[in-house]
Amino acid sequence: MGTEPLIYSFVARGTMILAEYTNFASDIVIIAAQHLPNLPAFDNRFSFDCDGKTFMYHVENGITYCVVVVESVGMEFGWAFLEIVKKDFNKRYGGGKAATATSNSLNEEYGSELKKHMQYCLDHPEEVSKLGKLNAEPFELKIDIKIDILGHAEEAPESTRQEADFCAVPLRIRLRLLFGSVLLVLLTVLVFLDVFHVIS
Repeated sequence: MGTEPLIYSFVARGTMILAEYTNFASDIVIIAAQHLPNLPAFDNRFSFDCDGKTFMYHVENGITYCVVVVESVGMEFGWAFLEIVKKDFNKRYGGGKAATATSNSLNEEYGSELKKHMQYCLDHPEEVSKLGKLNAEPFELKIDIKIDILGHAEEAPESTRQEADFCAVPLRIRLRLLFGSVLLVLLTVLVFLDVFHVIS
């Protein structure tokens, strides 16, 4: 494999990859795609490290933007790349074509755009780093607020743990809501049976 910091990128809807680009033949494509079913359906950011590479996902409005970067590049560079791709993709396909596109149907026209975005980031690392820092600050603030509201931490966790905490907090909320809904249904059924028993 080469030494390029940006290795692979795709745009997907649900588990269906609409467009992708890489200039390396490797199992990274398979690994990145395998995590699509496990991503939360709501707007979120998620990343993990594997074998010296960072797999980064940004889910927004049902569309998943992914990039695989060399781990030494840093998170800000990857998030900035995903922000560039997200804005461009929404400008081109937002609403219409993205919602109805089939698997790899945008690959021919948008795969080359992913390549151009990668090249732009490689040619302008200072600008991309600035964009990454701007995007990282509001994201970290959002994580701090969620953790503080729920009272799970007294101080903000390290930046490497923030993304994992951000994914875990909504999951705990959903599980609590699900448990509460199940209890409500059970109570409603019991009340209905009791009323039905009194009437008969």
